Parts: sequence; structure tokens; C-alpha cells
Amino acid sequence: MRFWIVGGGTGGHVYPALAVAQALREIAPEAVLTWIGTRDGMEGDLVSRAGIPFVGIPGGGLHGVALLNAVRNGWDLARATFIARGHLRRERPDAVLTTGGYVSGPVTVAARWQQVPMMVFVPDIEPAQSIKATARFASRVAVTVEDSLAYFTGGKAVVTGYPLGERITRWTREEGREALGIEPSARVLLVFGGSRGARSINRAVMANVEALVQTAHVVHVSGRLDWPEAEVALQSLPQDVLTRYHVYPYLHDEMGAALAAADLVVSRAGAGVLGEFPYFGLPAILVPYPHAWRYQKVNAEWLASRGAALVLEDGALAAELVPAVRSLWADDARRAAMAEAARALGRPSAARDVAGLLVQLGKSATPG
Repeated sequence: MRFWIVGGGTGGHVYPALAVAQALREIAPEAVLTWIGTRDGMEGDLVSRAGIPFVGIPGGGLHGVALLNAVRNGWDLARATFIARGHLRRERPDAVLTTGGYVSGPVTVAARWQQVPMMVFVPDIEPAQSIKATARFASRVAVTVEDSLAYFTGGKAVVTGYPLGERITRWTREEGREALGIEPSARVLLVFGGSRGARSINRAVMANVEALVQTAHVVHVSGRLDWPEAEVALQSLPQDVLTRYHVYPYLHDEMGAALAAADLVVSRAGAGVLGEFPYFGLPAILVPYPHAWRYQKVNAEWLASRGAALVLEDGALAAELVPAVRSLWADDARRAAMAEAARALGRPSAARDVAGLLVQLGKSATPG
């Protein structure tokens, strides 16, 4: 069997697709995979490291960009549709999985033309308008939580959970702490902002880093943009607490180690929090990105309503971060309840479940 995997632009589109690709190789070892992504996107390197053939096509956003850029990107997307159609004709995949990103639209149109069945994975609870449009042409829609079913009609949507790959799931708490050089009995606060970092979270941490490291080891994944400032914050710490601030510009294979090692996490509320934090039973302080429409806010409130997270507003973060962290460190029972609530939301078989649905879809479209 032959499958296309389509996704790119951010880690939220790429990592769940990589997890499904890994599961496909396990349940259908004979399957041939091709990844369609954006040229010069972050996904090219990650996909190549996973040993999956990569095809880059033009792509760009149409909303929130200058008129000239929107016109240029629109032309690129039109070209991408015909490029994708040409590849579909040559490769003739049995089914296509898309997790979103700029390339999903052109591939969706091309797959429709070529009558190739398609499956959409919806990472966030509230699907983006582009995902809703793509899902209209899909044979199957996989969603992360039950609340997302309300956005899709016709019985094509199924709850699978958020797919996690081995880079996340292979780590134990002990292994994670050993990899990061943190003793087994220490408290660990993990802070990160997603695959690209988060400036307001970084600034709040760096402004309060001395207070935070007095309460726990702090593992801070700053993103590459703010890495120089994070290095300055590290160098400013007194010698006696210097070893309690573990700052990195980016973690790839070791991100699972950081999650496994943590007792508490501060982060944005991208779709990954719906899979990663429940998997490890991680209590969370979530800071939704205020310029991402409603998606992160909905994700954060969903976890908070189930007792697994606290939500802080981005604008109040500098003043409220340290008190929120201290209050949770001071209340072991509350942290334990949040951890249990998070763990109850986990679906550890999500990657295999999505892969299984894709194989079924491919078989149903294959004659004989």
C-alpha cells in the first residue's frame, strides 16, 4: 500500500503526523510513505531524519498578510495544486492523511480531482476554518477529543486522541532526569512555548528566574529567537543556584525527557498539550497565545474545566507567574489531583488508532 502524509509549518502539524507515520510502519510494514510539505519549512529536516521521502511544494498564508504577499501566496497555492496533482497521478497513493498547514489545501483539491480518499486529523478542539473546509472533502476525520465531534456531520468523525511518537513516549521519569542531569528527588518545573518559543513566557521566566529556581529546578526551552536573552539570564544567576536553571534553545528527541522529568509545566496551549500532558499526567499552567484566534483558549479551558490545568492571561503573566507556581508547589494534594485528572484524559494508542483508520481507508479504496 502507498500513503501520502501531508502537513507542515509548525510542530503542531508535523509531530502528530510523524507519530502516525511511525505507527504505520509498525502495523503495515509493507506500506510506502511519501510526505508532502512546504518548501523551506521546518518539516523537511524532521521528515528526512525519520527516513521518509519528502516532496516540497509552494505554500503560504492568505490571512493576516500584506496584500502583495497574499497575491503571491495565492499564486503559489494555485501552482501547488497542479504540482500535487502531477505527483498524485504518478504515485497513485491508496489514501492521504493531512494534519493541516499551508499545503493541505492544494493537496486536498488535487486528491479530490484524482479521487484519492483522504483523512483529516484535527489537532485542536475547535477546528480552524481551513480544517473545516478540508474536512468537507474527507472520507474520515480523526479528532482529539469528543467535544470536537460537534463540528462535523455525516458520521465521518471519530475520536482517536492526539498521536504521540516514540520521541515523547519512550522516556520514563528516571531516564528523563538522568538525561537532563537532575537528581531523582528534586522538583522540576518545565517551561516552554511550543516549537517556535513564546516571547512573553520567556520574558516572564527570565525576569523571575532567581525566584523560580529557589522553588525547583527549571527546565526552560526558550526557542532560538530568545536564546541569547536566556543565556544572559543564566549567567546572571548566583553561583549557588546556577545548576538549577537548565535552559535550551530547542529540544527535539529530548523533549520527551523534559516532559517525563517534570512535576509541573508552564506553556502555551497548542494542540500538543492535549496529548503530551495527559500522557505524563502533568499538572499545567497554561498561557494561551492571544493572537491565535480561539484555538489555544479553547484547548486551555477544556483542560482547566477537567481539573488538569490553571489558565493565566498572557498580559498578566509577568505578575502572576511566580505566585501561581508557588501556590501549586505549596499544595501537594492539589497538584496530585491535577495530575490524576490529566492522566485520565490520555489516549496512549492514538497514533496506532489513526494509522489503523488510514489503512482501512486505503483498503476500502483498493479494488479487490
